[in-house]
Amino acid sequence: MSEFILFLIVGFLAQAVDGALGMAYGAISSTVLLSFGVPPAQASASVHAAELFTTAASGSAHLVHRNVDWQLFWRLAPAGIMGGCLGAYVLTSFEGDAVKPFVTTYLAVIGLFLVVRSFRKIPSEPVPARVVAPLGAIGGFLDAAGGGGWGAMVTSGLLGAGAPPRYVIGTVNASEFLVTISVSVTFLASLVSGHWQATGILTQHGWAIGGLIAGGLFAAPMAGWMVKAVPEKALLRAVGILIVCLSLYQAAQLVALV
Repeated sequence: MSEFILFLIVGFLAQAVDGALGMAYGAISSTVLLSFGVPPAQASASVHAAELFTTAASGSAHLVHRNVDWQLFWRLAPAGIMGGCLGAYVLTSFEGDAVKPFVTTYLAVIGLFLVVRSFRKIPSEPVPARVVAPLGAIGGFLDAAGGGGWGAMVTSGLLGAGAPPRYVIGTVNASEFLVTISVSVTFLASLVSGHWQATGILTQHGWAIGGLIAGGLFAAPMAGWMVKAVPEKALLRAVGILIVCLSLYQAAQLVALV
């Protein structure tokens, strides 16, 4: 029960940040799970199982507040789905111990990227159509393979290309629901087909997944409001530092095992 409460808090804080910034739910949740010793594939599958609920709630909140650019959505979502399916398949093709150092490094890089991103000026211009699909495909792949990073990669990329923050965050959150479904289905298909030899994911990490879902659902309805009300840079900086610290802790654990 204590594990459920811990991950309820983690899920709430991660979703509150994600709703305000359009990024960091998966990265925060996956980094915490990895620090508890959960293998990368199981961590990613657990986070995406939780995101089936949180992204639906968060996306709905952004729809209500009219934060979604539908033209951008229909260019971004299909590419993210394809990249996510490929990333999940690749992650389940390798042993957890072999993949964990790469996933930990990736999450640390995401954390540093968020810190650096927090010091940059946010532009507001139309997004070139040619960058949307590649960005979505890369973001979907890294999100599935690393257990998080869709928002950090895609939101930051679109903002860097000059898109208005409100519509970028709303659209990225809304499209993440479809990406999450595709990644979760790929994990399930890999498990059922025997491609991925991992049993008892939901039973082993059931309390953690339940906590992430409950905490995320509490925070998700605030997403549409928070994107317009919360100062971005300080929160982005804090999240980046948190992810880096957790990744360094996980790296220290890995070094101790060598």
